[in-house]
Amino acid sequence: MVTTGNLYLVPFKLQEPRSYTGISPLKSKAMDYFKESLNLHRSLKGKIRITPKMDVRTKDDLSLAYSPGVAEPCREIQKNPEAVWDYTIKGNTVAIVSDGSAVLGLGNIGAKASIPVMEGKALLFKRFADIDAFPICLDTQDTEKIIETVKLLTPVFGGINLEDIAAPRSFEIENRLQDIGIPVFHDDQHGTAIVVLAALINAAKIVGKSLFQLNVVVNGGGAAGVAITKLLRCFDHKDNDRCVSVKNVIVCDSKGIISSRRTDLNDSKKELLIFPNEKAQHGTLRDALIGADVFIGVSVANLLTAADIRTMGKDPIILALANPTPEIMPEEAIKGGAAIVGTGRSDLPNQVNNVLGFPGIFRGALDARAKRITPSMKLAAAYAIADTVEYPTKEMIIPPTLDEQVAWTVAKAVKEAAEKEQ
Repeated sequence: MVTTGNLYLVPFKLQEPRSYTGISPLKSKAMDYFKESLNLHRSLKGKIRITPKMDVRTKDDLSLAYSPGVAEPCREIQKNPEAVWDYTIKGNTVAIVSDGSAVLGLGNIGAKASIPVMEGKALLFKRFADIDAFPICLDTQDTEKIIETVKLLTPVFGGINLEDIAAPRSFEIENRLQDIGIPVFHDDQHGTAIVVLAALINAAKIVGKSLFQLNVVVNGGGAAGVAITKLLRCFDHKDNDRCVSVKNVIVCDSKGIISSRRTDLNDSKKELLIFPNEKAQHGTLRDALIGADVFIGVSVANLLTAADIRTMGKDPIILALANPTPEIMPEEAIKGGAAIVGTGRSDLPNQVNNVLGFPGIFRGALDARAKRITPSMKLAAAYAIADTVEYPTKEMIIPPTLDEQVAWTVAKAVKEAAEKEQ
């Protein structure tokens, strides 16, 4: 347990369950998750709380924690601002910042409605990496106001996790916050991309294909799709010997293949045109799938059928990550000849979920006191996740999301990568 500072956040349910005692694992398969989640949130009135790291029962306790003793660490920090890492919660605290504009599959639901998701994120930070994270849900969707607000938050927090901010604003917000002195990481982009790469590393081994030679189709031109494409094509990774660029990536959105013939592309989609599209210059998603080795979906439900999978290359890898309903269900994909299928769902094999990434990534970044999360740190995280599965199988290309060792393995790899760059 990190003890710097006087406060830390804990998962509320684990400390004081009140009237909610959880659901028996024997009943979990048949349970109504929406109904039970509503009951849980109503019962707990939120999933986290602030708890002191010390007790205050005597005058000495009070004098040390508050006046007059607290004046001394204040003076030390005033003399040396870097001492804030030693005397306060900053070194173990992450702000989860959202404007509620792109929450799960719910869309633009606003700041208040996004709070349960951000609380859940905070709980996972604590559960898997012992990080004190706190929801900061902003009642604005103005880019400039969000950027200004995040900058003003930096004295207290050691890292910023941007969450559920709609593209393309999310790209600009993240890019413009890279020099504020602490890591700023948009998890919907990079967290997803890192875990997808980890899954692909092991899936390629199983089907006997080289990552270098894979032809990949990414469906979804939003934050996740753009980040996945950049990571798979080694964007900004040219000097890293662990970066493996796949042979070809075709990105599609709701209007088909993103190509230079399109006149309706926003700036983030135009940026993808720097990657040569060797297979097809234009057309539909189904045109792109012909002969492809991999389909990665970060888009909408029920998009593909078994017939579509049959048009792909031998032993195709399907990562259908739309939630709660994937682009194609595993049984339908397997019916079409898929060798490996992953989704974003916890009730199906091969769950590709960001919880395998973000807790360990921030743990490593905080421990290294990194000023940003670099391409090398992202690659280190992806390989650490993949390496956690010693003997990958078609049913387990990626570790289970509840594997408690993953975050610490990732943290170690990320910290080492960060320290090499310092």
